[in-house]
Amino acid sequence: MNARGTGPSWWHGATLYQIYVRSWRDSDGDGYGDLRGVADGLGYLSWLGGDGVWLPPTMPSPDHDWGYDVSDYLGVHPGLGTLADLDLLVAEAGRRNMKVLLDLVPNHTSSAHPWFADARSGPGSAHRGYYVWAGPAPGGGPPNNWLDATGASAWTSDEASGQYYLHNFLPSQPDLNWREAAVPRKIAGNLRVWFDRGVAGVRHDGPHCP
Repeated sequence: MNARGTGPSWWHGATLYQIYVRSWRDSDGDGYGDLRGVADGLGYLSWLGGDGVWLPPTMPSPDHDWGYDVSDYLGVHPGLGTLADLDLLVAEAGRRNMKVLLDLVPNHTSSAHPWFADARSGPGSAHRGYYVWAGPAPGGGPPNNWLDATGASAWTSDEASGQYYLHNFLPSQPDLNWREAAVPRKIAGNLRVWFDRGVAGVRHDGPHCP
């Protein structure tokens, strides 16, 4: 992950095929595409001249935003398959000299993520600093006039603590606090896990974080 190559990177000039997994190939007949379906279709993509596949969110999620509300950075959405299915996809791609890339969503998590569940338990919780909190404005209400992507306030009240948390997207997508040293360390650790499994790279989604 920290290596510095001297020659061109593999992706210079590469052809990547983006696959929305749920609407591509269904391997088990449940009406939704899955990771084994992607693996089954690699021969066709290789024939087309593809050098790799890029998969939009494959991680567990409540699906309030098409998987971009991640509740576990190290798992696979049960609707798409299992970690074993992802490993199979990486292996089958490797046999064809193809790469697999995932979406990484580092700007925010789902409100269902264990980090946020702990953060909401109180100001002294271990993960409170993982998110952006602020007190109400002097006259009450949100801390400032910032808006999220929907045009509504970017702040949602946490009644238990009397503070607000920041979200650039939906209220169920609380922003991570990248000024908290543990956050980049955790995200980097998650990346190392995926790279160790053979994933070739990630697309950085939601680049609001530093």
